[in-house]
Amino acid sequence: MTVSRHVEEAAGRMQEAARQIALAREGPVTCKNQRVWLEALTAYCEALADIHTYNNESVHEKLHELA
Repeated sequence: MTVSRHVEEAAGRMQEAARQIALAREGPVTCKNQRVWLEALTAYCEALADIHTYNNESVHEKLHELA
């Protein structure tokens, strides 16, 4: 899979996690709902880290091509 495809996939995961976070915030304050929120927040952070990693890899590849 290409780097750009990895970035797109991670962005999709991030958008889904953001949707889940918004839904959890609208719900009642319960332990179950807070767990859903925390799991969605974790997924969001992981996807964001993946995007950062793949973007760095993409920049590295482009710099290597220029060299």
